[in-house]
Amino acid sequence: MKRGKMLVLPSMVWLGLFFALPLLIVVGVSFASRTAYGQVVFHWTLENYARFLEPLYLTIFVSTLATALITTLFTFAMGYPVAYTIAMVLPKKWQQAGIILVMIPFWINFLIRSYSWVIILRAQGLVNTFLLHLGVIQVPMSLLYNNYAVMLGMVYALLPFMVLPIYVSLEQMDKRLLEAASDLGAAPFTAFRKITLPLTLPGVAAGSILVFISSLGMFVVPDIMGGAKSALMGNVIQNQFLAARDWPFGSALSIILALLSLVMIVLYYKALEAQKGGKSHAEKLA
Repeated sequence: MKRGKMLVLPSMVWLGLFFALPLLIVVGVSFASRTAYGQVVFHWTLENYARFLEPLYLTIFVSTLATALITTLFTFAMGYPVAYTIAMVLPKKWQQAGIILVMIPFWINFLIRSYSWVIILRAQGLVNTFLLHLGVIQVPMSLLYNNYAVMLGMVYALLPFMVLPIYVSLEQMDKRLLEAASDLGAAPFTAFRKITLPLTLPGVAAGSILVFISSLGMFVVPDIMGGAKSALMGNVIQNQFLAARDWPFGSALSIILALLSLVMIVLYYKALEAQKGGKSHAEKLA
């Protein structure tokens, strides 16, 4: 037992130094104030959290929540068929190749991937050039620096976070249940609706939380593909630290997003425990 604790000690020290300690510093700074020149003064106040309730920041916060929710829905709509195809349709020997294809974007720097969309969507980009060449359009379309471009970039960036948890749930599912449903005369769609989808809901929930939380703090994609027309909470926090030099307010916004993420994770685990409890009760009754 003592040897096991010693093996865990290095990782705990690492997490303490590079996760817990910085987080505590951010919490402390969020209750501080600043001078006219941006210096942090540890004069404890709740003003930074109260400032979040101003209409401007509440509007940006609601817009961020809506963007994160829509991104989650789109990644689910695109990610579930991809995960299902890899786990249930492809032969066993090709499944690993399918997962590698999903993971390939992670091998490329995130900034490079974001700027590649600028090359594709800009006025002289690949899409407009191709459509002009075909005569479909007469003038270049405005495909960049709007909310649709931001949504496209975020879905592209976060899609693997939805695919992988769903794939794991599909892979762990007992395939004999589908065979039994087929033997009992259930149509493929009925079997999917009553067996496959309910059994993979934990993977859907895990992927949704990963995508939703990542969307809340996203600032690279809105900066590059949205320009000044798209401001999310991540951009506001970045601006407070780098441009406005208002570290206390930026820290307060960061803590608010962190608490929201924590609530989402707790709700996920509560739902998972409730589902496991329901399964255990059903097994006992059976």
